[in-house]
Formats: sequence, structure tokens, C-alpha cells
Amino acid sequence: MDDLLQIASSLSNEEDANVLVDFRGNEDAGVYQLTPDLALVQTADFITPVVNDPFVYGQIAAANALSDVYAMGGVVKCALNLMMWDSCRIPQDYAHAILEGGLSKIKEAGGVLVGGHTASDSEQKYGLSVSGVVNPQKIWRNNGAQVGDVLILTKPIGMGVLTTALKANMLDSKVADKIAQIMATLNRRACEIAGDFNIHACTDITGFGLLGHLSEMLNPKINICLESQAIPLVEEAIEFAKMGIVPGGSCGNERAIRHLCAFHLSKDSKFKDLEILLFDAQTSGGLVFALPQTEAKTLLAKLQDNGIESAKIIGRIESYLANSQKKARIFIE
Repeated sequence: MDDLLQIASSLSNEEDANVLVDFRGNEDAGVYQLTPDLALVQTADFITPVVNDPFVYGQIAAANALSDVYAMGGVVKCALNLMMWDSCRIPQDYAHAILEGGLSKIKEAGGVLVGGHTASDSEQKYGLSVSGVVNPQKIWRNNGAQVGDVLILTKPIGMGVLTTALKANMLDSKVADKIAQIMATLNRRACEIAGDFNIHACTDITGFGLLGHLSEMLNPKINICLESQAIPLVEEAIEFAKMGIVPGGSCGNERAIRHLCAFHLSKDSKFKDLEILLFDAQTSGGLVFALPQTEAKTLLAKLQDNGIESAKIIGRIESYLANSQKKARIFIE
């Protein structure tokens, strides 16, 4: 995380009043205003295979890329394929299945595929460049949370550990199918439901892990306090984490932001001695919404009633001045 910030820190755009969101804000996507009531949302992402089935891999990679539009409160319109593959070693039918999987999710998002680009690479990668739209007055930024807000997470964590176990042929087929379904699920419905609420901030949980993306939600006025037992987790990740089956990205996340975190876990917490799961690098994770406490239970009920059963209230926003520990900004109980 720190390396990426340093690389981008010296970049600068020409001043343009229509640029509403760019790379300087650690946001999930860029936003460019087209008219007073319409703005373009742009993002791109690609991943290496996280499951064995090429069609499902394509679905997951597409869902992962599409999610950034939903994290801004936007609507998906069109997408370009981004495919990197070794044509000498990977059969064409495998590559075709990846593209078919991706297309199925673009269609499910209500968007259309308009083209793409391929490149030769010894390591398989696939994803999308996605364009969406949003009302400029209704953009969800990631750092707008207010004191008194509640945090809702829509998908369980643990995917990094479990996909690492899958690559090592250590994962039961039923668990593999379960996590594939979670990762392939679009965040579209959660975004649409939350659109009727007063969302102060939103982000999606992907490569920087839960605590990494929550750290990007911080602003000078707030601290974040999490209730660890409320955080949804695919339980099978616990045993693999105990065995040290952890992706390198998760360890990198922990090194980058642990200084911002204060752990006060009870001996009964599922994360006791397994804090790494809170830093675990996710693929196509859920959305986190920050909204007023008075609206949170209603939103949670609507999410769960619409099939997003893993959605949970995971914490609250407190005043930064209320805590004496100046260095820590995220408190995990």
C-alpha cells in the first residue's frame, strides 16, 4: 500500500473543474462530470486466477472490476476486456471460457461489452475496464463518514486465505464452491438498495483487506471502532490461517497499516491471535457503508431480505478527539 502511494504521489493532473474524483483520494474509481446531472465513473482491474474453473474465474474477475462502480454509487454501462495470456501454453477454449464468464457478469450488471485488449504474458490475468454513470450530487466517497455513523459490511472476509489454500489443493470442493459463489456475486443489488439511504461513505473490500480499506475511510475527524465478533467470516479460513496459509498480500497489508490499529480482542474472539484475517487480501469482497445509526437497522434488514444474508453491522464511527491514543485510528474490540 505504501509503495503505491509513493509512486502516485508525484503525479499531477492539469486543472479541470469537471474532474470530481481522481487518483489523489484513494477512491475506488475516477469520476468526471459530463453535465450538471450526469458524471462518468471509470475504473479498471484485473486479477490472476483464484479458482480452477476458467468460466468462474472470468465471472469473479469481472465482478471484482465492476464492484468499483458500485462503490461510488454508480450504474454500470459498458466494459472492455483486459486479457493477458500465454497463447502457447493456454488453450483457446480456456481463454474463451474466461471471456464468457466475464461477459455473463457484464450482462448481469446491465452493461454491454464494447471491446478489449489482449497482451502476451507468462502469467494469466483477466479483468475489465469499466465505465458507469452517477449523479454528481450523489457520489459515494470513501472518506465522508461522520461521528455517530454505523458501518455495514455486505460480504464475509477470508477469501485470500481460502483461495491460497485452494491453490495448494488443500480446500474441500464444497468450500471451494461456496467461496467461488461469494466472489462471483455482484455488489449491484447492495448498491441499489443502499441508494435509498443516506450513505455518508462507501468502499469495497478487495486487495488491501478489511482494515486496509477501512483505513482509507478515515478522515481527520473520526476514528473507527469495530466489533470483531460481528465481522462476517467464512469460518473455514480460521484453520488455514492457524496453519500459516496466508497470501503475501495480506502480510504486506499488515505491515503497511498495523500502526493505525489497536487490538483489544477478548479470548473468545474468532480473531484472537488471528488478526491477519482482518488484513487478508480479498477478491471481489463486499461493500462497506457508513450511514446514520437511525437508518442502519432498516438498511441491514432490507439487505438481508433481498438475499444478502451475510450483511452485518460491524462497527461505528467515533470522534477522533475522544480517544487518547493518537497513533491508533482503528480500534478492534
